[in-house]
Amino acid sequence: MKIDYKETTNDLLTRIDIHNKFGGKDIDSWMLEILNLQPGMNILDVACGGGKQCISFYKHLKGNCKITGGDVNQELLDQAVLENEKLGNPFSIIPLDFDQRLPFDDNTFDLVSCCFAIYYSSDIPFTIREMHRVLKPGGRIFTTGPMPDNKKIFYDIIREATGKTIPPMPGSSRYSTEIFSAIQNTFSKTETHIFENPLTFKQTAPFIAYTRASLSEDRKLWTSLFANAGEFEKVMQNIIRVAEEKLKSEGELVMTKVVGGFIGTK
Repeated sequence: MKIDYKETTNDLLTRIDIHNKFGGKDIDSWMLEILNLQPGMNILDVACGGGKQCISFYKHLKGNCKITGGDVNQELLDQAVLENEKLGNPFSIIPLDFDQRLPFDDNTFDLVSCCFAIYYSSDIPFTIREMHRVLKPGGRIFTTGPMPDNKKIFYDIIREATGKTIPPMPGSSRYSTEIFSAIQNTFSKTETHIFENPLTFKQTAPFIAYTRASLSEDRKLWTSLFANAGEFEKVMQNIIRVAEEKLKSEGELVMTKVVGGFIGTK
């Protein structure tokens, strides 16, 4: 299944910034805790985006590691290159498409991570098998993605504002089913870890900024709600109205991120 999707750097960074400012918990600390990384590891971060995960792993291991990051989105890859330069270029940053054979030998990496992206694969079993192939015996795959009850208030407000059914999201509709099953079928051992992070908004502005980034015209997933820029703005005005009414009624908007962390051991 080919998913027509492209997230811009600004969209991604807006959402990450809002997570950091309004979330009550740190997802990077959670990831590092459950992964228990060891010095000297050779790590591949697939769909590395702007390099956030590469940087987290690198700093946690104090540079005692080898990290390769790759992404199919050139705009995000350019951002990763800039972040890499700030640290003195400790990573290898390469173009990488997880819909294609990974350009690495068998049994190369200790860890292959893919955070908030694996569900955009056109062929989930193929992508998981490729990650399995390039892992050393005993190596691990680590993926993160939204669970079905992720961001409930976000979808509730959009549904009320538009009167339309929420289109299937590749993450919450595929992650806990197709992706988890593919990991179970490919790896000798699997683990599931759940991260819940409530984002609490005392004003509507940051919630609206998050929503606008998620529904922007560059995102192909929401086209059933609007066909052009004018319709997009009408949808946003309705969302603002519903969000303000809910904030006035409840005193705050709490959007809980519910993330699954799947670990498979080869």
